[in-house]
Amino acid sequence: MLRNAMTQPLSLPWAAIDTVLLDLDGTLLDLAFDTRFWRHTIPSAWAQRRGIGLEEARAQLLPRFQAREGTLDWYSVVYWSRELELDVAALKRAAMHEVQWLAGVPEFLATLRRNGKRLVLFTNAHPEALAIKDERTGVSGYLDAMFSSHSFLWPKEDARFWETARRTEPFAPERTLFVDDSPAVLAAARAFGIRWVVGLRHPDTQGTVRDHGPWAAVDRITDLIRPDSGLV
Repeated sequence: MLRNAMTQPLSLPWAAIDTVLLDLDGTLLDLAFDTRFWRHTIPSAWAQRRGIGLEEARAQLLPRFQAREGTLDWYSVVYWSRELELDVAALKRAAMHEVQWLAGVPEFLATLRRNGKRLVLFTNAHPEALAIKDERTGVSGYLDAMFSSHSFLWPKEDARFWETARRTEPFAPERTLFVDDSPAVLAAARAFGIRWVVGLRHPDTQGTVRDHGPWAAVDRITDLIRPDSGLV
């Protein structure tokens, strides 16, 4: 049984897990890139386009962002390019050198694949953003499959995402682990029936610790492999 890693080490029964479903930003990649992008890069571009100051731009954008949280629009390069009259994909590509793995992730993924686990990426990132990050990191080469929620028409916070995703990528929920940095997404995955859900407390190396409430959590994804895990 999983226990909250805030008080006790987290021990996973790896022999009982066949499939590992993984988030991208804040789980495999440092969320610091996205934090900077939406809090600095986009407001700066918006301010320049509108001829206003940076703080005024942030004040104008904040309610727009908050209104779309939890929807596919929030994650959509196409939506924000249209709404803000900015080439969001081009701005991401210009800053792609800032995209970084979280510490130890490539080795973690290699270990799981070596031990026969099926690794599947489920991300809310828009396909254009995912392609840019894959070009930078080669993340797809570490995985068995990779899906954007935009292909399923619902974000991971929505139960309909999980119903649709499982039809495309069959997995046995009772033998599946899901790792994400969003408590809302973890809740949706657990409600769908995924047996093991784990949160990441440090998705952004430049940010604060994230509270995952009732969900088991670790500081970094590499903490899921203990010396006594049985993995080789």
